[in-house]
Amino acid sequence: MGIKAKASFLASLIFISCTVNAQSPLERYVGLDGLVGKNTFFDNHLTGFMLYDLDSQIVAFEKNSHLYFIPASTTKLLTLFSSLLVLGDSTTLLRYVPKGEDVLIWGSGDPSLYYPAAGIPKPKIDSFLSNYREVYFSDHNWKDEALGYGWQWDDYNYAYSAEKSPFPLFGNLVTSINVNNRPSLRPSIFSIYQDDKNVRNVTRELHSNDFFFNPKTYNGMRAQVPFITSQKTFVTLASLEWRKTVHPSKEPLPAEHFIFRGVPTRTLYKEMMLESDNFIAEQLLLQISDEVFKELNTEKTIEYLQKTYLFDLPDRPQWVDGSGLSRHNLITPRSLITLLEKIYRILPDEEIYQLFPVGGRTGTLKNNYYAPTPYVIAKTGTISNNHSLAGFVKTRSNRFYAFALMNNNYPYKATVVRREIEKVLLYIRDNF
Repeated sequence: MGIKAKASFLASLIFISCTVNAQSPLERYVGLDGLVGKNTFFDNHLTGFMLYDLDSQIVAFEKNSHLYFIPASTTKLLTLFSSLLVLGDSTTLLRYVPKGEDVLIWGSGDPSLYYPAAGIPKPKIDSFLSNYREVYFSDHNWKDEALGYGWQWDDYNYAYSAEKSPFPLFGNLVTSINVNNRPSLRPSIFSIYQDDKNVRNVTRELHSNDFFFNPKTYNGMRAQVPFITSQKTFVTLASLEWRKTVHPSKEPLPAEHFIFRGVPTRTLYKEMMLESDNFIAEQLLLQISDEVFKELNTEKTIEYLQKTYLFDLPDRPQWVDGSGLSRHNLITPRSLITLLEKIYRILPDEEIYQLFPVGGRTGTLKNNYYAPTPYVIAKTGTISNNHSLAGFVKTRSNRFYAFALMNNNYPYKATVVRREIEKVLLYIRDNF
């Protein structure tokens, strides 16, 4: 349903709500308070909650909605909204200037080239490169760090913590597959050796791109491990993949240059939201930076976004990365609600269902919140001892509510929290 259709149905939705729901607003509030208020499960740790009627624009319930919480991957809602407003229908794969028979290129942060996720199309780089003999790659526009502020150092070996870079190849990941009970790496330029360390799959040395495995404990499963990025690594990989000589350069990006387009941005948004892809989230912020500043700088970009498209959030977020990997990110539930309303007003209903995980159906909610008729459309956010869910709930009276339920510093498993959240959402579905 589009924006105009949403507005035209407002009167009928209010009528349906009044006739279908037997409970009064006060009774519904008391019922919710019995699930999330004092002396409930959510009173045993730090919890913030807001429920907002998107049609009447009235807050139906709140608890600690003014307090700051670690959002984890619900941070990606900030990245999604910003990307929707700044980026066009397709990515900028690279910027370039022809130099006779050669070409000088600059990365724009686009993560799609050789990305291992099935849902990401392949940019048509070969047709572009066929026009040139040799390639010069400049990283002069790179004004960022490979790892985000506050990321855990010992996550370096996990795919969810791949390094950022100006022109990623293969998602900045090495993929290992089992060939005759021995790991084979792609890209093939990386070396692998045997070691007697107690590891079950391919592992990387902390400070180098040397990979190793223990043949006695090797489990043979497919694995993805981040590699350390650098300009040297890029030109080596690009030369191999493109079958052309690629030279490093430090030449600044001139005002007059050309753009080579990449893939539909919606494919990146979908992968980021449904699979909670951290790498794509980080690179989307860099693409925004490229679009606005013609340089790649996450911190500068976040400051710009907070002063422009996000200036009206009730509480200014402490926002440091695109993915939510950092525990330095902080946001209030009521700011998340304002953000969700912004997204709701610019996206048709059908696109919200495509981009957001749907309970019991897609993405990170595929195995949670199942119902014959889906009623939860939301983004998850989980790091150890912190779990949040923010999005939309559709009630039996056919009303759309935005909600943000944030939980920090609990001493139990996230599955326990999800079970209690489900009770809250089912009550909303059945009574609002």
